[in-house]
Amino acid sequence: MIKIIKIFIVIILTFSISKEISAKIEDALYATVGNEAITRSDIINEMRLILILTNQSLNENNKKVLEQSAIMSIIKRTIKKIELKDKNFTDFNKAELNLELNKKAKGLDLNLDELKMRLEANEVSYSKLVDIVKVELLWNGLIYAIFKNQLSVNENEIEEKLKLITKSGDVSEYLLSELIFRPESMENIESDIEKIKTRIKSEGFENVAKIISISESALQGGDLGWINENVITKQFKSVIAETKVGDTSSPIMLKEGILFFKVRDKRKIKPFNNLEEARNNLINAEKSKILRMYSLTHYNNIKKSITINYY
Repeated sequence: MIKIIKIFIVIILTFSISKEISAKIEDALYATVGNEAITRSDIINEMRLILILTNQSLNENNKKVLEQSAIMSIIKRTIKKIELKDKNFTDFNKAELNLELNKKAKGLDLNLDELKMRLEANEVSYSKLVDIVKVELLWNGLIYAIFKNQLSVNENEIEEKLKLITKSGDVSEYLLSELIFRPESMENIESDIEKIKTRIKSEGFENVAKIISISESALQGGDLGWINENVITKQFKSVIAETKVGDTSSPIMLKEGILFFKVRDKRKIKPFNNLEEARNNLINAEKSKILRMYSLTHYNNIKKSITINYY
């Protein structure tokens, strides 16, 4: 009963938010991405969905951030859809789709039927959420199909990490968020970094990540969850280890852009007992990191070839 009441309260709050947004933003063409149109109602619906999936309520402080986050999310998804259509890529795992949808619900302490009810009560189509998850699965599948032959893992590095695991006692884990932004030019890079730092202090790391981060984690405010130190590269590990809980790391220069971490928490855990399991985890983590890099690069290359007009 308590859970049902909680859901009902959130529905009422979000519904009133939706009405407020609808009243203030009339439907009209907002932008075109290639030949695809983005309307004001698309932005409204995206804002509603973000509020539901992030368990937020609308207020004067986050209204602008929410709208900008919705716009960036739609543009990114539209660009991916254009590339998927161009490559005629339609292969995805339906079981994985259901798994991801259930994970979305579980993250809100709901089951899938309860999430469907919440979406319906707030005038958000469940098919919209399905489409969002499906696009991400298709995109990840496309990236893997294109770059799978380039997923070479340095076996020596893996073995060195395994040796450290067997020698070490407790292992550190970090609860991390990330923000990756691409500076407009290398000439003003220091100025750009200072601007980002200022925005993080005034707006909050998660809100800034939602708006400007080019990472796939942007919609979740850069959330990466708990990361084991053994799957973090030396370059990142030293920076993360020196960063206090609650603070933002110093900037890290990448080929794709400039990376900031927020260290939300730290903890110690027992090391792996099964070395083969540890080896597989390290290999999978390294392959995932490489795929993320290819995903960013491929997306940015596609984006450069697509014209975006605002109205």
